Amino acid sequence: MRKKLKDVCMFYSGTGFPIQYQGQTKGEYPFYKVGDIANNAIAGKIYLELCNNYISSDVAKMIKGCILPKDTVVFAKIGEALKLNRRAITSCDCLIDNNAMGIAPKLDFLRIQYFYFCMKNLKMQTLAESTTVPSVRKTVLEKYEIEVPSLVEQEEIEKKLTLTQKIIEKRRQELSYLDEIIKARFVEMFGTLDIPTQAFEKATLKELCNKITDGKHGGCKSEVGTERYFVGAREIYDDDVHYESAPEINIEEFEKDYKRCNVEIGDFLIVNTGATIGKSAIACDKRTEHTLLQKSVALLKVKKDVLNPIFLKWCYRVNTKMYMVENASAQPNLLLSKINATVIYVPDIELQNQFADFVHQVDKSKVAVQKALDETQMLFDSLMQEYFG
Repeated sequence: MRKKLKDVCMFYSGTGFPIQYQGQTKGEYPFYKVGDIANNAIAGKIYLELCNNYISSDVAKMIKGCILPKDTVVFAKIGEALKLNRRAITSCDCLIDNNAMGIAPKLDFLRIQYFYFCMKNLKMQTLAESTTVPSVRKTVLEKYEIEVPSLVEQEEIEKKLTLTQKIIEKRRQELSYLDEIIKARFVEMFGTLDIPTQAFEKATLKELCNKITDGKHGGCKSEVGTERYFVGAREIYDDDVHYESAPEINIEEFEKDYKRCNVEIGDFLIVNTGATIGKSAIACDKRTEHTLLQKSVALLKVKKDVLNPIFLKWCYRVNTKMYMVENASAQPNLLLSKINATVIYVPDIELQNQFADFVHQVDKSKVAVQKALDETQMLFDSLMQEYFG
């Protein structure tokens, strides 16, 4: 049986959060911002746990705060965060900022985790208004219809989905543990930049690279079918370049700009701006030489007789100060001047290659785990499609 959300749920709005009340680590109520919802979702948590702000009941009254009860599904309702479709369930009475919304199921009709999965399946952008900044209205959501089977059926559905999601998180943890093994091996062999294992030679990245540059400043004309790709920060994650989201661009524009930023197999790529600053990959895809980078990605062509790109990648991973920007504005930027001037230790290339061989061995295990993760994710997606359409 299908029912409108307004008939089976209660809606809760967000609250404006004056800056003078932010930053408190203790208080009666956690105050979740959209970023907190994202952080919990990224950490694989269904229920909200991580929070950076708390307020007292007096402050809640003063700012006329809307208190959300436990077991409310919360999500971003405006901006780019809306498109990411991240959901979480409140674990206690709390507040959310006014860029978010909460919907609590009436328990006579809906079980909370069934409703969570139902909302997780909803692509919020499809209900958003077509404006420069996407947003979804309460009045639109109230009219949205969902399938409401019996509570017994809901329990069976949520059991299957919860179990499958737990397996997915376990696989992700395995990948994370394998990364930690590599980090530990790096520190064992080389130490950190502050505390090296021995007195290695040092040099700037400018001295260790044949070229350091960034991608094209400005956009490119999209053109489907050219097999020329415009890769930015969003395409670089999980140690790889993900071409599935990269737009294809005009060949003439590609040829003109590729001369300055000519990505080749073995080059080191690092995100140099925004929320994912520091994410990196080594170019290895057959489409590499048909790739034009956007300004948000820096290109380092290392001198491979003195610097192994795998060593450089993990040097960045272990020594995060190489890319972390102190006192950054809302949009942190890793300037080319900083990259060029960055001083790192330079172990003998044979030692670097030994470390790279170790990484290759661990990567074989990562490939097996990733395959199992992909298969489980496909199962989860098919179940979501079966139950929620």
